[in-house]
Amino acid sequence: MKKTVAAMLTAVLCMSVMAGCGSKAEEAAPTEETVAESTGTEESGQAEEAGSEEASEETEAPAEAADNAEGQDAEAAAVSEALADGVLNVGTNAEFPPFEYVNDSGEPDGFDIALIKAIGEKLGVEVQVDNMEFASLVSSIGTKIDVSIAGMTVTEERLNTVDFSDSYYEAIQNVLVLEGSEIAGADDLTGKAIGVQLGTTGDFIAEEIEGATVSQYNKGVDAVNDLVNGRLDCVIIDKNPALVFESKFEGKVIALDGGQFNFETENYAIAMPKGDTVLAEQINGALQALKDDGTFDALVAEYIEESNQ
Repeated sequence: MKKTVAAMLTAVLCMSVMAGCGSKAEEAAPTEETVAESTGTEESGQAEEAGSEEASEETEAPAEAADNAEGQDAEAAAVSEALADGVLNVGTNAEFPPFEYVNDSGEPDGFDIALIKAIGEKLGVEVQVDNMEFASLVSSIGTKIDVSIAGMTVTEERLNTVDFSDSYYEAIQNVLVLEGSEIAGADDLTGKAIGVQLGTTGDFIAEEIEGATVSQYNKGVDAVNDLVNGRLDCVIIDKNPALVFESKFEGKVIALDGGQFNFETENYAIAMPKGDTVLAEQINGALQALKDDGTFDALVAEYIEESNQ
C-alpha cells in the first residue's frame, strides 16, 4: 500500500515538473508575433537612422550653400564699384602736352591718355575720357568720374581728399621766360608778374613768391600767349609742357630748369576715390605689368621723348 501511494506521488511530481518545463520552453521559443515585433523594431531603428542621416545631409547642404555664398560675396567684394559696370570713367585736362592734349580728331590724346587706356585693357574694361578743367578734377572723383590722370602731382593737400596710384613719372617745374630775360634764379621772381595754370604745382609755388602778381589760367597755352605778348614776366609750368612750348614758340621763349629756382622734384600719379583699396591694387598691378612688358617705355618714347626732340 505504501509502495502504491509512493508510486502515485512520484508520477504526480513528474507530471508537475514536465508541465513546468513545458511552460518555460514555450516562453523561450519565438512566436510569429515576437518575430514580427522584433523585425518591426529593427526596421524602425533603421528608418530612424536613415532619417537622421538625411537630416544631417540636409543640415550640411545649407551650410555648404552658405559657405559658397560667402565665397561669392568675397569675390564680388574684390571688384571695385568703379569697375563693376565694365567702364572706367577718366577725367583729364587736355591742355598739358605731351601728357594730354586734343588731337586733330578733336579727342583727348597724349601720354597719360595712352597710359590709362593701356591700363583699362589690362583690367578688361572700357575707358571713357572726359576733358574737364584741371581745378575741378579732384572734386569730381567718385561722382562724375572714377579716376583722374592729368599730369597730377601727389601733394599732401590732395591726399586729404583722394588716394593716388603708384607714381608713374617724376617731374620738376620749369620757368618759361622771354628770350633775353634777366630772370635766372629764385630771387629774380620777387615782385614779378607770373602766369600759372589754375590748381597746378606752379600755382602753389607762385602763391609763396614775395610780391608776385599771379595770373591763373585754365589752359597753360593761354599763359604762354600772354607771356609772348608781354603781359607776363614768366610762366611756371612742368618741365615737359615747358619744353613743348619752348619748341612751339621757338626764338621767343626759353625754358629754365627748376633746379635754378630751388624747385623740388614731384611725382605724377593717378588720382582715385579715397579708401578704394581694391581699385588701387588693380590699377597698380596693371601699371606694373605695363612696365614689365615694355609697353610703358614704348609710350614714353612715343609721346614724351619725341616731343622733346
